[in-house]
Amino acid sequence: MKIAVIGGGSTYTPELVDGLIDRWRDLGLDELVLYDINPERMGVVADFCRRMAKRRDAGFEIVETTSLEDAVRDAGFVLTQIRVGGQEARHRDITLGLKYGLVGQETVGVGGFAKALRTIPEMLKICEVAEQLAPQTCIVNFTNPSGIITEAIVNHSNLKCVGLCNIPIEIQILIARFMGAEPEDVELDYIGLNHLGWIRRVSLKGQDITGRLFDMFLGGELPANIPDLDYDPWLIKAIGMFPTYYLRYYFYPGRIVQQLKAKPKTRAEEVMEIERRLLDIYRDPNRAEKPPELSERGGAFYSVIAVLVIESVHKDLGRTLIVNTKNAGAIPDLPDDCAVEVPSRVDADGAHALYCGPLPEKVKGLVQSVKAYERLTIQAAVNGDYDAALCALMTNPLGPTAENAKELLDELLTINGLWSRFGGER
Repeated sequence: MKIAVIGGGSTYTPELVDGLIDRWRDLGLDELVLYDINPERMGVVADFCRRMAKRRDAGFEIVETTSLEDAVRDAGFVLTQIRVGGQEARHRDITLGLKYGLVGQETVGVGGFAKALRTIPEMLKICEVAEQLAPQTCIVNFTNPSGIITEAIVNHSNLKCVGLCNIPIEIQILIARFMGAEPEDVELDYIGLNHLGWIRRVSLKGQDITGRLFDMFLGGELPANIPDLDYDPWLIKAIGMFPTYYLRYYFYPGRIVQQLKAKPKTRAEEVMEIERRLLDIYRDPNRAEKPPELSERGGAFYSVIAVLVIESVHKDLGRTLIVNTKNAGAIPDLPDDCAVEVPSRVDADGAHALYCGPLPEKVKGLVQSVKAYERLTIQAAVNGDYDAALCALMTNPLGPTAENAKELLDELLTINGLWSRFGGER
């Protein structure tokens, strides 16, 4: 089997390759093709990955190409991990948000909006090529904002697509470790959207331990990183569910903006420094193991969920995994054709969302508002619809409001060079 990685020059790639090396026999993997528009960087990453594979006697070939057509042709899976505009664009997103007193994080708020506008057209171009040269392939998307990108693909291409996020699998693994169990012993009753998810119940070997975890958290016994629960206890108690990491941007936007303003560097600038160090490590011919420094980059357990999805599709296992896929009635309060992040049956036909029931009233309004924002963002990106873009920004709970939305959007389109897609400056 052939797997193509679009954005293969990413410093994340060795994390993925590490997981594939562990399971290449189970997957029947014989060729991994890395594609990137930066051949020099891709060469560094590819050479390092080949050394990793050689040291562990992995029996698949790692090749690199700057031809998208060669990369995807006859691929069983196409993994997408692109960043249009690079970290420089991410830095501009963050600083633009802060200029207007808003969160500019790369997956939520103004930052997520800007990244989606840049990324959706490029992702759909990739899908067009894949449809022609590998119509049976499955897109496995890790490109952020993952939920928005996945929804754009499932509604504007004919390919199977499974959207990934490492947060649910990370929570599952961390809870298992804390409870002295194996990850497969832990089951999460999870509902929501990408980076807007809640855990309603936690089961350990079939036993509901939600109440026990609540008591431990409210009593200060549950470590703050399980699962990133540095929320106010009264908030958790009022909602009655565990919010996942990115809910903090919606619950504490003012606090986070102040924290971001106080930092000497943006996260994008920090990541650029991390990536420079990682690439230096990858260039060292004596290094052939995934470096611990890679954990600073984020995306923990990305390879775990990616390999689980690939294996489940390839072998038609019907495994239940928390992924991003088409709603299809799983959450009745949301459109059937939208993307949700929920437990799903993953088999040879892709991912199928399992029925979750209606959204809890305490979070329904927030989820529906964010979903409306996501759908308007896709409409704006696909059609070059300025008015949809404007309404998307104002619909997002993280702002802006009508007081400055047009000014912000015009500046966003200018600094990203996107006016040509939206009919020219106004």
